Amino acid sequence: MGGMADPDLFNAMPVQDPAAQPLADRMRPRELSEYVGQHHMLGEGKPLRIAIESGRLHSMIFWGPPGTGKTTLARMLARSAEHHFETLSAVLAGVKDIRAAVELARQRRAQDGRGTVLFIDEVHRFNKSQQDAFLPHVEDGTLVFVGATTENPSFELNNALLSRARVYVLKSLTPDDLGRLLDRALDDTSRGLGGRDLVLDPDDRMLIARAADGDARRALNLLEIIADLTDSGPIDHQVVAEVASGSVRRFDKGGEAFYDQISALHKSVRGSSPDGALYWLCRMIDGGCDPLYIARRVVRMASEDIGNADPRALQLALNAWDVQDRLGSPEGELAIAQAVVYMACAAKSNAVYTAYKSAMQAAKQSGSLEVPIHLRNAPTKLMKELGYGKAYRYAHDEPGAYAAGETYLPDELFGQTFYQPVDRGLEIRIREKLAQLRARDRTAATDD
Repeated sequence: MGGMADPDLFNAMPVQDPAAQPLADRMRPRELSEYVGQHHMLGEGKPLRIAIESGRLHSMIFWGPPGTGKTTLARMLARSAEHHFETLSAVLAGVKDIRAAVELARQRRAQDGRGTVLFIDEVHRFNKSQQDAFLPHVEDGTLVFVGATTENPSFELNNALLSRARVYVLKSLTPDDLGRLLDRALDDTSRGLGGRDLVLDPDDRMLIARAADGDARRALNLLEIIADLTDSGPIDHQVVAEVASGSVRRFDKGGEAFYDQISALHKSVRGSSPDGALYWLCRMIDGGCDPLYIARRVVRMASEDIGNADPRALQLALNAWDVQDRLGSPEGELAIAQAVVYMACAAKSNAVYTAYKSAMQAAKQSGSLEVPIHLRNAPTKLMKELGYGKAYRYAHDEPGAYAAGETYLPDELFGQTFYQPVDRGLEIRIREKLAQLRARDRTAATDD
């Protein structure tokens, strides 16, 4: 059966030599006192802590980055309630496997009265029909459903499933959390590396913790690699530095972290924070984001948040895109950084963005309004006889190259104003000019 294992069957088999297991598996917490992090969920009086300590379970979704303890919490829940623990991987399992797991849970309840916690890893990979397959069995109590996902459940899971399960949000572990975890692994003589007499310098310990990027599994894997390269005694700093240097920041292309980070970059530019903008730019590049994608988004920022307050921003953004396209990385990335810093420091205006949205709304809601006859093109004799272009005033022949009192909107939208320049940057001058022109329009209307 794809992805499913009977824990009772494995309990009857010879126990695997602990030394053959990865350190991260050996150090998996077995009780709350060993669990590191997630204080916001597991503090005294918190619902999840009460569920674990009391054994009164409910269906739930654990949403958080890799290595934050989602599987461990599910195992603790099953153990505390004396339930069978069944697991499926959404990568491997299908509806047939789900039905088999449900039938097994039903048989166990009939045989020994014990419930089953069905843990679904990467539940976001299940399609709608697979998610729907759980619903009746969650409702009738055949099983307690626990799903784990690194993706936003709001986008990836059915509303019907979400309404029957409480979502718990797990956070990345802090460097201090990971440091405690590393110390425990070095000191533990039964499951960890305590028998090796390894000594880790506090600065190197923090180097590993930072390289792990909030992921407990990654931290322990790095420590295990370092330990394998060390006989005993003090661990060489150079070994730690070389192993830790291969770490990459968390960045899932197209996933939650992807959109969160591009949002942070955009909002840092909009908020006039060159330091914040540079940081998020570097986080995305360090995580493997395509610089050309970033360049396209930077062009959007130039028009949306700066606009005519500083039109040079758009040209600089386009130049950065062109440099990245021509030179590639890393040369092009510096040009993008230049554009991002300039834009963060530039005067801000969303007047064009707001005007565009307002005009688009008017276009959609006003129907097919006729072009005023004086604005129509008249390339033929018939069109001229019908009055096309009649009474049109050629602006260049007017005083100041402005036909005061002329109208350019359909009659039904007369007087409508979409573009309202702000009092920042170049738009100060634009605003002053438009005010003068509108004053001339009012004077012309009065004269008429």
